[in-house]
Amino acid sequence: MIRVVLPAHLRTLARVDGEVKLEIAGQVTQRAVLDALEAAYPALRGTIRDHATQQRRAFVRFFACAEDLSNESPDAPLPDPVATGAEPLLVVGAMAGG
Repeated sequence: MIRVVLPAHLRTLARVDGEVKLEIAGQVTQRAVLDALEAAYPALRGTIRDHATQQRRAFVRFFACAEDLSNESPDAPLPDPVATGAEPLLVVGAMAGG
């Protein structure tokens, strides 16, 4: 069971409270988690990654185990604590401005 923590606005859109728990078949990667997340919560399609390119949106970041995984390959395995459900994958809305 994979645990995902979404920012407040995406929790509202998905109509969930707290963490989201997902079953992932096969290797646990960013792509696999996002595929499962969008399948379980269709309202999130296009909010975290672009529909056409499947690239992460510019102001969305991924963190796990105190590491920024945002620029990792979407097909790279996530850290073992995330894959086992011991640690959540954090989806964070980045802030910009001056």
